[in-house]
Amino acid sequence: MRLDLSGRTALVTGSTQGIGEAIASGLARSGARVGVNGRTAARVEEAVARLRAEVPGAEVVAVAADVATEDGAAQAVAALPEADILVNNLGVFGSAPALEISDDEWRRYFEVNVLAGVRLTRAYLPGMMERGFGRVQFIASDSAVVIPAEMIHYGMSKTALLAVARGFAKEAAGTGVTVNSVIAGPTHTGGVEDFVYQLVDRDLPWEEAQRAFMREHRPQSLLGRLIEPEEIANMVVYLSSAQAAATTGAAVRVDGGYVDSILP
Repeated sequence: MRLDLSGRTALVTGSTQGIGEAIASGLARSGARVGVNGRTAARVEEAVARLRAEVPGAEVVAVAADVATEDGAAQAVAALPEADILVNNLGVFGSAPALEISDDEWRRYFEVNVLAGVRLTRAYLPGMMERGFGRVQFIASDSAVVIPAEMIHYGMSKTALLAVARGFAKEAAGTGVTVNSVIAGPTHTGGVEDFVYQLVDRDLPWEEAQRAFMREHRPQSLLGRLIEPEEIANMVVYLSSAQAAATTGAAVRVDGGYVDSILP
């Protein structure tokens, strides 16, 4: 299967590192023109330079804007007025005792993890529907289904994305536009190695250390290792393609079997 996204323009929010950067790279490798987004111009330019080095000839647009705000979302749309593919990847996470999460923190998680994607979808979806093609994706998490006791505000925001994606899919029904959420499982991103070595023997090589971590602290995973960001990106690239035209309103799992359920 050859996934050819030539002639398509994509915006990936929060794409200067981790899963977002891997998604931007995967889309560029498949021929898409990619908008790389982050809050500061310096970080965006660094990510753009890395992407151009990884994918020679890639067409990349720098989109420096804090899309978690109304003004920032407007700046992003001004920098990239039309998009055929929108990947709402931006997110924050952190642990906190459930009874100590303040109103401000609840609001912040909803603004960043949910409303940022809602605003951009409102901005780009009408054009996609008019043109008869579009792909909108919300990067969710296993925490949407298995709510972590130590970060229920994060879990809430990711659960909301499943509903948001399903709702916008209904709005776009019959137009050639698909809207889906992607449930990502435990992933090997920045800082995760340090976290793993806080919990397992520091003398273990990385491959052994991560498997020990998964056995002892994430035993419900069927994969038995952390997911690589590129593996999340592979699913996003597929869902962005013409081949995925019949998949919409879905919560698609790339969780390594972490969620112990047949359905999301």
